[in-house]
Amino acid sequence: MSTVNTITEQLTRAGQAIEHDSFAIIDQEVGPHGYTPQQWPIVRRMIHANADFDFNGLTCFHPDAVRAGLQAMLRGGTPIVADVEMICVGLSKPRLAHFGMMTHQFISDADVIAQARAEDTTRAVQAMRKAQRLGLLDGAIIGIGNAPTALIELVRLIREDGVRPALVVGMPVGFVSAAESKALMAGLDSVPWIVIDGRKGGSTLVVAALHALLALAEAQQKQG
Repeated sequence: MSTVNTITEQLTRAGQAIEHDSFAIIDQEVGPHGYTPQQWPIVRRMIHANADFDFNGLTCFHPDAVRAGLQAMLRGGTPIVADVEMICVGLSKPRLAHFGMMTHQFISDADVIAQARAEDTTRAVQAMRKAQRLGLLDGAIIGIGNAPTALIELVRLIREDGVRPALVVGMPVGFVSAAESKALMAGLDSVPWIVIDGRKGGSTLVVAALHALLALAEAQQKQG
């Protein structure tokens, strides 16, 4: 696994200046918050991704979330299972390659579509079930930004089948079951999670949270 510290920063001086200045503005304008020094960079990058300060307060962390996510990244080769392709496309391939990580999503697979039609469920539900059949969920980082039914199904798999992801970044957006799905996830103690309270969310925020974790992991790697 590479230990060269070239992955999680902007690649030009101008790009670095814009990113650093943006974070400085957020720090100046955000007001008080109760996040830990390791949680705050994640929330700050989420605010940066949407220019929305509401995520200061709406973003909630399981007490073990950051540690578990960093540990999963640093051990190398941890899969990321997403509910939609947008998350996989949004994640930086060089950053993932730095830790030997690969993304997986099954929402458009023919067998997933066929099973969803046969059982009158959503594709997102069947995609999570397929990931489980393939043995991808245990020890994985799960990113859900679009489909509340994917998060609801994941909670069921955790409760009923004993699935144990390393970390769940559960941020589906929407008006039907979005808030409820995140509340279900936040009610679990057995699996670490990062969720957004209420209806707000989206794949962009999942990507932002994971990029922040990747940056923290590389900084820890460099120090250690």
